[in-house]
This record gives sequence, C-alpha cells and structure tokens, in this order.
Amino acid sequence: MKTVAVGGVLLVLGAVALATGILPFSDALVLWDRVWPVLLFVIAITVVTELAAVAGVFTVLARHVARWGRGRAWVLWMLVVVAATVCTVFLSLDTTAVLLTPIVVALARQSGLNPLPFALTTVWTANTGSLLLPVSNLTNLLAQRAMGDPTPAKFAALMWPSAVAALVMSLLVILAVAGHHLRARYAVVAPATVGDAVLYRWSAVTLVVLFPLLVSGVPVWMPAVGAALVLLAVFAVRQRRSLRFGLLPWRLVVFVSGLFLAVDALHALGLGDALAVLVGGGTGTGDLLRTATAGAASANLVNNLPAYLALEPAVGSDPVRLAALLVGVNAGPLILPWGSLATLLWHDRLVAMGVHVPWRRVIAWGAIAAPLSVVAGTLALAVTA
Repeated sequence: MKTVAVGGVLLVLGAVALATGILPFSDALVLWDRVWPVLLFVIAITVVTELAAVAGVFTVLARHVARWGRGRAWVLWMLVVVAATVCTVFLSLDTTAVLLTPIVVALARQSGLNPLPFALTTVWTANTGSLLLPVSNLTNLLAQRAMGDPTPAKFAALMWPSAVAALVMSLLVILAVAGHHLRARYAVVAPATVGDAVLYRWSAVTLVVLFPLLVSGVPVWMPAVGAALVLLAVFAVRQRRSLRFGLLPWRLVVFVSGLFLAVDALHALGLGDALAVLVGGGTGTGDLLRTATAGAASANLVNNLPAYLALEPAVGSDPVRLAALLVGVNAGPLILPWGSLATLLWHDRLVAMGVHVPWRRVIAWGAIAAPLSVVAGTLALAVTA
C-alpha cells in the first residue's frame, strides 16, 4: 500500500477517535502544537533540497568528489561516506536517500565501478548517521522537544558518541561484505556543467548559509522556510517551470500526520502502559540496551517513526533514555524494508536506475549491521552520558 494511502487511513482513524471522544480534543491541540514545527521543517527543507538538486549543486559536488578520489575506488568511497554523512546530518536521512543515491550510483557507473558498496553506503549512512543533530531525523526533532528543547550543540554533545559508534560499525560491515569492490581503480570523470549559473550560485550559497543556521539554536523551521522562500523567488524569475506541486512532500506529510494522530489515539487507549514493560527503566548499561533493543525491534516491525511515537511516553523525558531510544529507532531499522522510509525511497531510486539489489541480501546484511550498530551506539552512550 502506498504511503499516502496508509496516511489517509490513519488520518481517518484519528478523526474517528476525535469524533468518538477516544482522543480528547485538548490532547489533539497539544499534539498539533508539538508537531507543526516538525512538519513545516520537512516541507521547507524538501523544497530547498529539490531545487538545489535541479540547479545542479549535488551533481557538481559528486563530480568534485570523484576528482578528489584520484582514481582510487577506496578513496572515492571514503569521500562518499563524508558527503552522505554531511548530507544526512544537515539535510536529513530522506534527502540522502532520495537525492544522493542516484548521483552516487551514476558516479560509480561512469567511473566503471561496481555501484553496490556505494549504494549500500548511502542508505546505511542515512540511517546510522542520522543521530547527531535534531534536523537529521524526524525522530530527533520529536525527541528534542521531549528532552526539554536543548540547543543543537547540547543535543550533539549527548548524541555524538553514539552517532560515531553506530556509523563506524555499519561502515565496517560494508567493508566486510562489499569491500573487495573497492580495490579497483577508475578513470577520473570530467567536471560537471550547470545549465544556469545564476541558479547554481544562489542554490549553493543558500545551502552554505543554511547549514550553520540549522545548528544555531533558533527553531530549525525558521531558517529552512527562509531558504525555501529565497530559492522559490529565484526560480520564479529564472526557471518557473521547475516550480511544481510535486516539490512539496505532501505524501510524506499525510503519512506522518496520520501516524501522529493514530498513535496519540492508541496512547489514549492505554498503549503506553503496555509498552512500558518492553522499555524498562533506569539508565544503567543494561537498561539502555533494553530500551534501544525495543526501539530497534519495533522500528523494523512497524517503521521507525511510529515506533518512536509509541515508545516515547513509556521511556519518559530523561535525555539519556531518550537518546538510547533514538539509537534503536535510527540505527536499528536496517533489516526489514519498511523499517525506515529512507530505505524504501532508496530502493525505489535503485529500481528506477536499473540497479538490482535483492531484498534478501539487504535483509541478510542488515541483520548483521543493525544489532552491531545499535549495541555499539548504546554502549558509547552508556560510557559517555
């Protein structure tokens, strides 16, 4: 079933819960006050990244990365890791899955390299690399509010050991299963050209200015909306045909809105009490591993966003316990395809490009990488928190 259809069903169920009094209207207003900044950020940052991609920013970056690799596949791979990590940290994991995957795969093909390790790197880096900043993942934005709205710097100070440990562990698994493809050499590709230099410059400068603003401590929806308005204005003058309804992530917004409402209704029916048994309590190493494991298992079963929404009330407001939950729901959903929306978007991009990576292989590799990444990230949190 498509994302928008699932979201529509969930919205209807949420509306029924409101109409019948299962979900009090006052609770729905509290929910709306919490989620509207998240949804507005998602819309704005998607517009920014889509228009920047049209302007050629990501393609030019990928070509520069290929030239910096100097014909060595393993160096190119390391540079792709850096690019995917930066893209994920500042522009979210879905941006990496949607925009960077086709660029990296095309780059590998043009260089005569096997695209497998590069494709696998984008999707696993998108997930395990999404722990560092609030803007890196929708779950992080929700957790930031639950933690009492720490600044991005304080959030990163708590999460960076887990982020580094989970990312490194997933990369080690990639080297184990596909590293032999990285022993090759390649011919350096020619620099990319852009169709409209003005659009390219405006888009590149907008992203450069946006990155530090996203970690400045101001509500992230503000700079994201500002950047979107700037690029919309520039494109309206230079390339109006690129301004289409499809720029807006309306399917994702419907899906996420339905999830928020449906999970809140389930909590009104006592879901939190039932889940409290799974996540346990306390901040000892064993307690944090239990919380992270519950998050990872739930994310693989039902998707990471509803898993976080369902488990958060049971975890409480303790920042360390919420961090452990984030390790589970962010770094854990590498096994089943629906564990993360980014994974589904990534696979759709591969299919569209004619790259065949069987789900059974993704699942088998993920079954190795996910537990290792979650355990490594949780132990790093337990030692440093």
